[in-house]
Amino acid sequence: MSSKPTVLILGGLQTAARHLAAFLLPENGEALVAHVRIVDKYSIVPATTYLGSAFTETIKNPLLQYQQANLLVSATVTKVFDAPEGWEPFSYVFDCTGDITFDRASEIQKDQTAKLAYSLGLEAARRKVAAYVRLTHPFYETEKKPVDEKEDVKPLGTRGVWWHEAMRMLGGIPNLNLAVVRASSTYGPHSITGTITPRLTMGRVYQHLNEEMKYLWSGDLRINTVHMDDVVGALWAVAEWIRPIGRAKANELAGETIKFYPPEKASLLEGLEGHLPKGHDPTVPFFNLTDDSDSTQETLGKAIAELFGIKFGFYGFIANTKVKIDFDHMVEEINAKHVEAWTEVCMKSDPPIISPVVQGYVDGYMLAKANVAYKGDKIKDVAGYTLKRPKLDVQALREIVVAFRGEGNWPNYQDTV
Repeated sequence: MSSKPTVLILGGLQTAARHLAAFLLPENGEALVAHVRIVDKYSIVPATTYLGSAFTETIKNPLLQYQQANLLVSATVTKVFDAPEGWEPFSYVFDCTGDITFDRASEIQKDQTAKLAYSLGLEAARRKVAAYVRLTHPFYETEKKPVDEKEDVKPLGTRGVWWHEAMRMLGGIPNLNLAVVRASSTYGPHSITGTITPRLTMGRVYQHLNEEMKYLWSGDLRINTVHMDDVVGALWAVAEWIRPIGRAKANELAGETIKFYPPEKASLLEGLEGHLPKGHDPTVPFFNLTDDSDSTQETLGKAIAELFGIKFGFYGFIANTKVKIDFDHMVEEINAKHVEAWTEVCMKSDPPIISPVVQGYVDGYMLAKANVAYKGDKIKDVAGYTLKRPKLDVQALREIVVAFRGEGNWPNYQDTV
């Protein structure tokens, strides 16, 4: 019997799963685990989603198994928890599931985020896994002042409501050794989700157009960040923290009351297995994860401008007022300009990038007046985590561009980075 845990990573191939696998099974160094299985809906041969050059190397490790499966099917959930012959049962489960799409309908979010998480948590509890760590995202209406885990913050939009409800439903499962990590805006090489990579494409667009890059709103709008190296490092640290102490002690040390926020239609909750009504709020070991940069639109914009050698500023009162009046139309206008310029510079690359995985399109969430502002002391003090990448700087942004360019996913036309 191995002294190292056997790990199951559920979902997240587009977010954290690839980076987590590389962390657990380093190319140069000793593996942290006995075996790893990743399960997601995408095919990897042939690839039906972006994998990144780093993960194509990680997947060659004999200790790693990738399984394409639809986790929305209950019978499939049972099967993926069955370890292959010769493996120990899964003792650590990392839940990276959930629909991260900004404008997905409530019915879809309900099924693909909340109901899915609950079904996985039930199976994990039945299997008595030692650590069940869920990754969640900054889908909350934080204000300019950073918030800690105790503060009752309203979920942002439909997506936020169902991600929050997923955490509540998991929290209500008896005997589930659950802990939740809420990450700030994530960034890093081979990371195509979040808000940082799209801002880099904006910088490249305005470099190509020889125009000043302008952001909406104001410079003090917080966009707190965290590197993917720290996302996966923290997930592992929290699993290691909860394993020896269990859920009851974890609740005592890090538990927070997760309050109820209703969806837009009460009927969506009818018959929803695992839903806890208002006043029956679970206690969940809950950690914010953010770096020490305390990034804002101004600091982030200046760093991107420095990287690309462009001017940076903000739109004035008239433009911001126009956005408030007709937000959707403004998003369409901005994207029409960005996508056209991004496509042009990609086609001028040598060789041309015909189907870029890094997109010029930005969704409404990135353009909205949404603060991402979190205090990150608790995970350091309670779980003992130390940040590997405490500051976002120009060099960190350059690493992202260089990684994409190295695999042919970033235009080399008139490249200055």
